[in-house]
Amino acid sequence: MSSPSCLVRPSPRAIILAAGRGERMRPLTDVTPKPLLHVRGKPLIEWHIEGLVACGVREIVINTAHLEEQFVPALGDGSRWGARLAYSHEGHDFGGALETLGGIARALPLLGETFWVVAGDVFTDFWASQTAEPWSLQENEQARIALVPNPAHNAKGDFGLSPEGLALNLPKDGAAQLYTYSTIGLYRRAFFESPLCDVPAGNAQGVKAALAPLLRRGMDAGLVGARLHSGDWTDVGTPERLAQLNA
Repeated sequence: MSSPSCLVRPSPRAIILAAGRGERMRPLTDVTPKPLLHVRGKPLIEWHIEGLVACGVREIVINTAHLEEQFVPALGDGSRWGARLAYSHEGHDFGGALETLGGIARALPLLGETFWVVAGDVFTDFWASQTAEPWSLQENEQARIALVPNPAHNAKGDFGLSPEGLALNLPKDGAAQLYTYSTIGLYRRAFFESPLCDVPAGNAQGVKAALAPLLRRGMDAGLVGARLHSGDWTDVGTPERLAQLNA
């Protein structure tokens, strides 16, 4: 998977979520944070940094907690990719990860009005797909997320997709087709502000909160768009999946 020459410049900034413990990846993650595990010759997180830079994103925040002291020596300030990396160290400040929404809220002062959110533990050619269909948020959208066909480990999926391109909060036991959230999305800062979001910017109290409930509230309000990404995507959540990618 090569880094694309990307046409889209929807955002000057991004956050890569890299704070998790990676329990299912043990024992590998006992000594190495999951985003720093190597996939096809380089740390997993580097694929995202390269993809974002190719898409015109130069300001990237990385949130950390588990074994967070390894990130700065491994990645530095980002200059080798033509980017500037900033770090939101949750482990140092709060003794552990603040989960997805808590981590985003903590880093919000470092982010712009529109920014990408991507999990540091997925491997995908999503960034290359932007050369064909560059994203920009519609006027009615405060977020747009990438959905993918359901992998075996998430067979029931997460969210629906309307013909108009809206993400739908639907029951998993219903008849509608659901897809898996890729953990990649483009967001407006307003999506993480009240009244929709109840975790304040900066998250000074260290509130732990997941992103999925906020996404569902946004879907119910018609604020979340979605697109189906049919290219490569792997949640690198187990040693077996990591080995398959490196086979």
